[in-house]
Amino acid sequence: MRNTWIGRTAALAIIWCGLANGRVAAAETGPAAPPTASVTRRVVVSIPDRTLVLLLNDEIVSVYPVAVGKAKTPSPVGTFTIVNRVVNPAYYQAGKVLGPGAANPVGTRWLGLSLKGYGIHGTDAPSSIGHARSHGCIRLRNRDVERLFEQLRPGDVVDIH
Repeated sequence: MRNTWIGRTAALAIIWCGLANGRVAAAETGPAAPPTASVTRRVVVSIPDRTLVLLLNDEIVSVYPVAVGKAKTPSPVGTFTIVNRVVNPAYYQAGKVLGPGAANPVGTRWLGLSLKGYGIHGTDAPSSIGHARSHGCIRLRNRDVERLFEQLRPGDVVDIH
């Protein structure tokens, strides 16, 4: 079943890239078209497939299994940007602060989204990956979010659907 999820998410990412390429090609056909040396990074999260795809220059680089929001606290749907990156973040909830460490629910990395309070992060509960168990954030295994973290920057786009 997992391979089907990855295949379907990758297919959605490829379709999205095809649509984006059509828009870019139409915009860049004139004589003053800008050079294409820059790197475009995009994350596509499929809530039903519980997968995250990292695209660099519209090519799939990595696919990761994720946990998404549960029914009472669903993950937001839409297009967002990464606004901050934190190594070994503290966890804040209802006046309580939990410092970095093995018991920290957001794990070893935090990629904050443009929707306040939501992000892509690690976890202290790796068995939740592949399920709808978060408070709305996108959760990855710590080793996976550490790899993803190194490749993303503020301003990068995150599509969640």
